[in-house]
Amino acid sequence: MVDVTEEEMDNCTFKSDTVLSDVHLHCPNKRHLMVRLNAVGQPVFLSYFKILWNTEDTPAEKCVREAATEREQQHRSGDELCDQDRNNLKKEKEFNSEGVEALLDDDGDLDVVRRPRRASDLEVEDLLRDRVYPVILIKGNDDAFEDEEQECTRSDVIKIEHTMATPLEDVGKQVWRAAFLLADYILFKRDMFRCCSVLELGGGTGITSIIMGTVAKRVYCTDVGEDLLSMCEQNVALNKHLIELGRGEVKVKELDWLKDEFCTDPEAPYSWSEEEIADLHDHCTVIMAADVFYDDDLTDALFRMLHRITHNLRNSCTVYLALEKRLNFTLRHMDVTCEAYSHFRNTLNDLENLQDRKMKYIVEPIKLDFCQFLVYERIEQL
Repeated sequence: MVDVTEEEMDNCTFKSDTVLSDVHLHCPNKRHLMVRLNAVGQPVFLSYFKILWNTEDTPAEKCVREAATEREQQHRSGDELCDQDRNNLKKEKEFNSEGVEALLDDDGDLDVVRRPRRASDLEVEDLLRDRVYPVILIKGNDDAFEDEEQECTRSDVIKIEHTMATPLEDVGKQVWRAAFLLADYILFKRDMFRCCSVLELGGGTGITSIIMGTVAKRVYCTDVGEDLLSMCEQNVALNKHLIELGRGEVKVKELDWLKDEFCTDPEAPYSWSEEEIADLHDHCTVIMAADVFYDDDLTDALFRMLHRITHNLRNSCTVYLALEKRLNFTLRHMDVTCEAYSHFRNTLNDLENLQDRKMKYIVEPIKLDFCQFLVYERIEQL
């Protein structure tokens, strides 16, 4: 749990009431740009996430290649360092074969040899987990980020506004690894999702809905909170060129799991029209959610909402749930546990065993052997 203060964005201080996603702590060679403060005073950052469309290599090879290429571009002097290392290695060999005299300069002083750097030293532990620090976007200095602006319209880059360290109730404003995992599956199975009508529960920043919008006909990206939904709508607008390539549509809507009905108040900014509710019920065949199972009460509310919605759908529907099992040491158990995941599995089992004459739920796991299209660490807890 980390809190990033506005005054010192590159110094992380630890507090008990804030949470920071690993996606923001470890992002290969990309800068987080602070672009504004949101309506509640939280710093909003801008990040670029690259889609690896070439899947001929293994996911690990692709990630390493991408990170290595970007590192090479950022460190133009790398070749000079390598040449210096080779010269030092040559000097060390001369020392081993000819003695100290080989390392004396013209005045007889000892020319000290620096230890040659190994390849592992140059790679600095792991190319995929370079620590990055946020950079504040200075007002009136847009030219400094011309390259980033040009990346906006590329078909292999997703541009996402998000916050970094937030209270638990605002974690939807961050980007989480399970959203990447679900996005990978969508891109891997894009022919299966083509022309579908899709509902996302707890869409957060909207990154998974945006990916789905590149292949699906229509996506309803839902969450709660005007500030969060405004950020999500901004991200949809930032990636409109990607969605238009697939001739899709992403609509940002409010959907509160703690309420029994859709928000239809015409005065509310992200309310549903009667036509949109009818369209959802008549055409939706896919529901998805990523990293929304961290609180037991919210998990119960989500499954109640899921049951209500699927009960009213005209067609059969497939629900895709992605999450990360987060292990914690608890004093109650005096052991490492994953209580949120355990509650999720128990609730899922209850849904599968539900005695309902109209509905039957079948639960099947998906093997994580599909291609990786986004650069992140696909850990075993996903």
